[in-house]
Amino acid sequence: MGSSEFSWKLPDHPKLPKDKIVAVVVLDGWGEADPDKYNCIHVAETPTMDSLKQGAPEKWRLIKAHGTAVGLPSEDDMGNSEVGHNALGAGRIFAQGAKLVDLALASGKIFEGEGFNYIKESFQTGTMHLIGLLSDGGVHSRLDQLQLLLKGSAVHGAKKIRVHILTDGRDVLDGSSVGFLETLENDLVQLRERGIDAQVASGGGRMYVTMDRYENDWEVVKRGWDAQVLGEAPYKFRDAVEAVKKLREDTKANDQYIPPFVIVDENGKAVGPIVDGDAVVTINFRADRMVMLAKALEYENFDKFDRVRYPKIRYAGMLQYDGELKLPNHYLVSPPEIERTSGEYLVYNGVRTFACSETVKFGHVTFFWNGNRSGYFKPEMEEYVEIPSDSGISFNVQPLMKALEIGEKARDAILSGKFHQIRVNIPNGDMVGHTGDVEATVVACKAADEAVKMILDAIEQVGGIYVVTADHGNAEEMVKRDKKGQPSLDKSGNVQILTSHTLQPVPIAIGGPGLSPGVRFRNDVPTGGLANVAATVINLHGFEAPNDYEPTLIEVADE
Repeated sequence: MGSSEFSWKLPDHPKLPKDKIVAVVVLDGWGEADPDKYNCIHVAETPTMDSLKQGAPEKWRLIKAHGTAVGLPSEDDMGNSEVGHNALGAGRIFAQGAKLVDLALASGKIFEGEGFNYIKESFQTGTMHLIGLLSDGGVHSRLDQLQLLLKGSAVHGAKKIRVHILTDGRDVLDGSSVGFLETLENDLVQLRERGIDAQVASGGGRMYVTMDRYENDWEVVKRGWDAQVLGEAPYKFRDAVEAVKKLREDTKANDQYIPPFVIVDENGKAVGPIVDGDAVVTINFRADRMVMLAKALEYENFDKFDRVRYPKIRYAGMLQYDGELKLPNHYLVSPPEIERTSGEYLVYNGVRTFACSETVKFGHVTFFWNGNRSGYFKPEMEEYVEIPSDSGISFNVQPLMKALEIGEKARDAILSGKFHQIRVNIPNGDMVGHTGDVEATVVACKAADEAVKMILDAIEQVGGIYVVTADHGNAEEMVKRDKKGQPSLDKSGNVQILTSHTLQPVPIAIGGPGLSPGVRFRNDVPTGGLANVAATVINLHGFEAPNDYEPTLIEVADE
């Protein structure tokens, strides 16, 4: 649409008043799951959240916070704080993850971006290394993306390329690794015919080499490091296809557990260790099994295993794997560009806005909420407050985090009468949940509940409205489960703690003395997700949402 036709003005809602004070509270890592002792939200004393759930049934419901509801490729993709806050703020679902990479490769934009230009500086004198899962499974990576990246890198000046493969057999059939590797080798032959020194340098099975997650077993990452960086492995081969075939046969390992190997030249020397001046790209688009390697490649101070050598390289991820840690610092594909977010609309329609969290989630309630955009839309209409997070300790040591300080800041902003929207993120459930410390996570959930109470009490005092929701699950499910839903045990018979996000839905509750009579959740949006929250909040401010937003969750029944 041309700029002349576009207007920021939102139509007035026919039944809902303007100028109400609306508190929007996002509990981080707060999903809904069956009650048991590993559901820390259930175990914790959470009288405020309990009262919302047990109140009027038309004022509380569940919404989806994972998979396609937040722009991720499949229903097996757990939500995260970045995509969650994108959806909450944008009111629409934007492609994230694999889809973004496809678009960037198809348009060629990937080769013009900051990340590629950064690694390109190594092409003249160094080697370009690509590390990642070799399959068409589409869960962590895709072979066709690797093929396009190889081709494009060669066109854009890479003279020497080494591929470090991780065989799959988990998202695809066991044994399919050989076929994928033959396809790759065929492409590398074509590159060599064009005078580019391109070959496979090392390999191993994904569950045994490199692709561990949630700091479960750093030995897995070390095996990969030794092969990829140091060029050392228990098995040495001249040819990668032969390596995979022979190791499957001799060790009886399936694709997931093929032991690490390196490819050597006629003198028995590894063909592709990573050395000073090289460029490295991790090609997986899914974050969870790349974060540990990314830390080893990126962090100067690192104590999880002895790296022996820490080469000075230019490293980029296919995407940024962790928005909180800003890891890695460089990446080939940027997050989606999101225009016309709810925050921007509301500010341009006279809604004064206050946003607050502590450091670890401050960016979520501002930058990610506002469509991956820094700063204010209209400084005179907005105030963003960041409370410094505890640093130098693990969050389970101080599970209260800054919940009460966030609650106090929000309370003061509500009572000041200066703002129409007060938006906060309370991080405890997620940040303490990630530590895997069940007792501390229970304490964390209680603290989050107390912060919600402070905010709702203030809303009560000013005759306002509240919306309480979450961005994804975590604290409600602290144990890994087997196919029957029973807690999984490790080799020593101990319960396996789950430190990750989950696939669970999250609650949303509305209320407050300012909520017009007859406002209730609709019954005709059963699959509603986080992206439906923006239109809902816009309505509660007295406006109709833009036409292309996901539909509102509320209606006004005639009394």
